[in-house]
Amino acid sequence: MIYMSKKNKIPGVKKGRRNFIRNTALSLGAISIIPRHVLGKGYTAPSDKINLGFIGLGKQSRGLAQRFTGRTSAQIVAGCDVWTTKSAWFKQHVQKAYAKERKLKDYNGIEVYGEYKDLLDRDDIDAVVIATPDHWHATMAIDAMNKGKDVYLEKPLTHRISEGIDLVKTVKQTAKILQTGSMQRSSENFRRACEIVRNGYLGEIQKILVNVGDPAIDYDLVEEEMPAEVDWNKWCGPAPLLTYNHRLAPSNNDVDFWPDWRKFKETGGGILCDWGAHMFDIAQWALGMDHSGPVRYIPPSDKNEVRGLRMFYENGIEMVHEDFDRGWGVRFIGSEGTLDVSRGYLETNPENILSAELKDRDTRLYNSNDNHYQDWIDAVKNRTNPLCDVETGHRSASICNIANIAYQLGRTLEWDTVEEHFKGDAQANTLRSRTDRKFDK
Repeated sequence: MIYMSKKNKIPGVKKGRRNFIRNTALSLGAISIIPRHVLGKGYTAPSDKINLGFIGLGKQSRGLAQRFTGRTSAQIVAGCDVWTTKSAWFKQHVQKAYAKERKLKDYNGIEVYGEYKDLLDRDDIDAVVIATPDHWHATMAIDAMNKGKDVYLEKPLTHRISEGIDLVKTVKQTAKILQTGSMQRSSENFRRACEIVRNGYLGEIQKILVNVGDPAIDYDLVEEEMPAEVDWNKWCGPAPLLTYNHRLAPSNNDVDFWPDWRKFKETGGGILCDWGAHMFDIAQWALGMDHSGPVRYIPPSDKNEVRGLRMFYENGIEMVHEDFDRGWGVRFIGSEGTLDVSRGYLETNPENILSAELKDRDTRLYNSNDNHYQDWIDAVKNRTNPLCDVETGHRSASICNIANIAYQLGRTLEWDTVEEHFKGDAQANTLRSRTDRKFDK
């Protein structure tokens, strides 16, 4: 396990007062008296940056680190993972990025930890980015906010419905800023699609098709030898203590697959949740349902089916988990036409709907200028709501989690969107939460 002192360490510096000040300031990221000109042209003073800690340094952290090092006024100062290999990789990756960006010979301003609470104990860290497997999301985010940190939390926001309810309460209690990592909302194409739907250019919406992956399954991977470089007890954490398999969680990030923890009930919500948190989220945004959701879930009669779940909103609009042969995406079907949207396409039938110009009276949706990450940093600085706040992320995650429950039970579920429980179904209500494993922390 890699563990370093909680105190900031001043890196080795070049000779000369100017280079000493410049390297020290960039490393510590929190010295308010350093003038901007010392940092070099185009750099933001450390006093104007938000100091970030990363929790969960797996494959997803590569892209996230690039977003925050290069596209935001934030400064990554620390990382944490139960894998020593991933902590070492992250530290090297981020330090090389800063050295290259700032034209330094080297950069030594990142500390790494094996215990996330040690990172949260640092007073100089303003906010955290959490990119762990889903089963750790809520616990870590709540702990972070209670320690005074704002949070960027990857999607799906939570592993269980009750965790989302708890997150919403914690944000209200602590007044912290939480951005859900549903970054499709920062895409111009998705925003344009939702504005077309929201403003009636498809006519009355009758049906929505959402194609994402399969529901979650029970863990079934063959046991392999446990790597020495991981604290597996902490990796499993509140989930059951699973046997190890590299497909579940590889020991390094240089693999050509996304780890399979997403597929299993114990640690994720299936690809239904993994991608549903993106695509059901777009349906929610287009319909103006960010604080609500479907009220009835009707699964296919065959419990072995992994598509065919029908969901109905209170206004009668039907949404179906269905493959419409265009990859992961959303199809809106209205009385005046259809709209298909995904990361690779935005099309309408008839075509002229797409080219329609919004009128002055039309609703314009939140525009984050294609930067989901700076949008959160701006919200942290200004103490305002980000594009995809906690309630929004919770409601989209709830659709995914309820969908899993419906597929599992194989019967119609009535959902109360205000009280957030199932009507007249005690068994379904028990599945809103989980019993956390007691483990040696």
